[in-house]
Amino acid sequence: MTNTKLAAIGGCLGLLLLGAGCKQQASTDNPAQSAENHAKDEQAVRDTDAQWAKTAGTHDVDGTVAYYTDDAVLLPPNGPKVTGKQAIRAMWTTMIGPDVALTWSPAKVDVSQSGDLAYIVGTYQDSFKDWKGKPVTDHGKTLEVFKKQADGSWKVVADMYSSDLVAPPA
Repeated sequence: MTNTKLAAIGGCLGLLLLGAGCKQQASTDNPAQSAENHAKDEQAVRDTDAQWAKTAGTHDVDGTVAYYTDDAVLLPPNGPKVTGKQAIRAMWTTMIGPDVALTWSPAKVDVSQSGDLAYIVGTYQDSFKDWKGKPVTDHGKTLEVFKKQADGSWKVVADMYSSDLVAPPA
């Protein structure tokens, strides 16, 4: 290899390393800005989750399902996974009928360092009538995974819940 080719390769590598160093430097120059954006994203996820719970509490199935991405997955207890908005809508239709009172709240919200994903660990309370008309109250835990959308909004890509109550005998 000629000295000219070696110099060109060395120069290109130097520029690449310099560019990587500048990019790294730019991202750490203002840690307050990064922390500020992180806090804003966390608050946006909290606000989205609170509005979602409020919407579900009004028995608005379409409004509730609008918080999911088109390819979202719902993982209910004791049943198969439910994938896509149509199937999730069918599931929510049974979960928030007129005789159902459902609430949930976050215990922990965490946004990824990259700012494109977040998760919430929380709890839920659910009151409804069983198939015999007897009142039932349930409570348990939730895990929701949110993804930041191109417009800056947050939508649910994965949703899982399970009861804290002992499962009834088969």
